[in-house]
Amino acid sequence: MDLILGGWAAAHLPTASDAELDLFEAVLAEADHDLYQWVTGQSAVPEAYAAFIGTLAGTVRSGGA
Repeated sequence: MDLILGGWAAAHLPTASDAELDLFEAVLAEADHDLYQWVTGQSAVPEAYAAFIGTLAGTVRSGGA
């Protein structure tokens, strides 16, 4: 989780809105295995997380920032 979420957190948490923070917290509560599969495209992302996971996946591919 740290490797997947760390780059996004470093780049976005300081300026995140309340809604973004709530979404981030919800994603943190998900199973690591599910999060990994969503980010890597191995399984479908739940609609509620789709935009966030898309951004997160882009952050992971770009090296974290």
